[in-house]
Amino acid sequence: MGTARTVTVYGAYGHTGRFVVAHLRERGFVPVLAGRDAVRLKELAESFPGLDVRPAAVDDPASLDRALAGADAVINCAGPFATTAAPVIEAALRAGIPYVDVAAEIEANADTFTHFSDRAREAGAVIVPAMAFYGGLGDLLATAAMGEWTSADEANIAYGLSSWHPTSGTRAAGAVSHERRGGRRVRFTKGRLAYHDEQPTVLSWPFPEPMGTKDVVAEFTMADVVTLPSHLAIPEVRTHMATVAAQDLSTPGTPAPAATDAEGRSDQTFLVDAVVRSGADERRAVATGQDIYAVTAPLAVEAVHRILTGRTRTVGVASAGAIFDASDFLRALSPHVTFELLR
Repeated sequence: MGTARTVTVYGAYGHTGRFVVAHLRERGFVPVLAGRDAVRLKELAESFPGLDVRPAAVDDPASLDRALAGADAVINCAGPFATTAAPVIEAALRAGIPYVDVAAEIEANADTFTHFSDRAREAGAVIVPAMAFYGGLGDLLATAAMGEWTSADEANIAYGLSSWHPTSGTRAAGAVSHERRGGRRVRFTKGRLAYHDEQPTVLSWPFPEPMGTKDVVAEFTMADVVTLPSHLAIPEVRTHMATVAAQDLSTPGTPAPAATDAEGRSDQTFLVDAVVRSGADERRAVATGQDIYAVTAPLAVEAVHRILTGRTRTVGVASAGAIFDASDFLRALSPHVTFELLR
């Protein structure tokens, strides 16, 4: 890329933010450490000497402008995104730089499409929400599975997680979403988001080997119900979660993820199975890897790399599958993600 590009990481000291900062450095970028907590930023900077530290609050536009000044792009890792996404997007628009976030909050992602699509398109700006394990990876897989299909009857994305030790950020974002929904559950059906009070059910999902058939909580709805329908003509989008992972998440005492290797990853493994159906025909794309938080870093950083090198298909607010070549992007994630098309 020639001269190293500078990328502001908002929420750099968070669990996912640290992975993003480290991966940016590995890819030859220069991260700028930004966030709301000046003390935590200073502590993080001790692990990354020489990096610029810029405290910024979402209710202080001038501080956000300083955090993004001179940067080529911004990656927002600071949840809850219901609070941070809009102010950081506004700052990115003022700075004239691309915005990428790692939001898993369904409503926050929907808000980004609703409130910024027209403005970003008119400005020729690039805004990519949910460029993460949830929302981004599933969208890429479903898009790759679709191939030349222009529509499908339904898409199912099953998450085969070996466990799920949530971060404090995950729990905080979940609480915000729960409050916004009034305790209801959400699904994407008949071409729209719908809220309901039905109790969750369990079904057996035929994951590809070596995982095999596992119980999943049906319609354990994740951000894919926003990203896929934003560009794919699929009226029914459902996501399902391995019961063991859902139980971990729902248990208050489940500890946060603990590092088990030199990269700081936990021992959690995942298999994501995306199946699209048109009539009697089905197509499937599968991704496997380790640690859903750690793998978000190569997803977000690869997105920034492609945006800054012009490898995009559109402007405005766009999901991963809409703005990038899905299959090529997934292959570029190796060795962090193993990707396979099964048709």
